[in-house]
Amino acid sequence: QVQLVESGGGLVQAGGSLRLSCAASGRIFSINVMGWYRQAPGKQRESVAVISNTGSTNYADSVKGRFTISRDNAKNTVHLQMNSLKPEDTAVYYCNAAWGLASSWGQGTQVTVSS
Repeated sequence: QVQLVESGGGLVQAGGSLRLSCAASGRIFSINVMGWYRQAPGKQRESVAVISNTGSTNYADSVKGRFTISRDNAKNTVHLQMNSLKPEDTAVYYCNAAWGLASSWGQGTQVTVSS
């Protein structure tokens, strides 16, 4: 199994920035893809950004140009740099690690963007 611990959420004004981090432990050698997902109140969880173990990335259209995902394989961490934040980015952000048909989720970190 893989354990994930997120950090870096908080309250920020619109236009501001936050950086989320996710530290992985356990069977980290098996991880193929890591990513960030978010869930706003009353909405389904959605993919924000993912990065493969080769560095290939994919972003939701709503965050392209504003968010950047990065991965430090030596430290088993993945980061999400969020710039130009908007109130609609308010959600609980979850880190995910996937390998084969299995995946693991972090506990989530709240991001609140005030207008």
